[in-house]
Amino acid sequence: MSKNQNIIFEYEVLIREMHLDSFGHVNNASYVMLYEEARWDFITKNGYGLDYILKHQIGPVILDLNVRFKRELMNREPIKITSQTIEVLSSKILILEQIMYKEDGKIASEAKFTVGLFDMKERKLTEGTPEWLHAVGMR
Repeated sequence: MSKNQNIIFEYEVLIREMHLDSFGHVNNASYVMLYEEARWDFITKNGYGLDYILKHQIGPVILDLNVRFKRELMNREPIKITSQTIEVLSSKILILEQIMYKEDGKIASEAKFTVGLFDMKERKLTEGTPEWLHAVGMR
């Protein structure tokens, strides 16, 4: 096991009506969707987007997630999501931390995702490749 201080990726988005529940704030499932949107953004920008995954038949899978909700997010509120690989558990599995910030800098939500690299042909986890480690900000 190793702790790492790696690249922090930032993603900004505006909360929209489709993210809301009947209470007028962001639905819990929408938080997970927004975190996924941020993950796709940074891995795609780092050369590991859907085209790469489909061509090489190796891509990320979520093995576990833990989300904490700390403050409400409301309609048309701009937010920032930071994403960082914080721990490597094995050659196949890492922990990614994502934090959602309100416009005033206060934390709205925190999430930790256990992520594996999945071989779509063999249907099992596989060793992290240099391309994958680069995509998730490992130095």
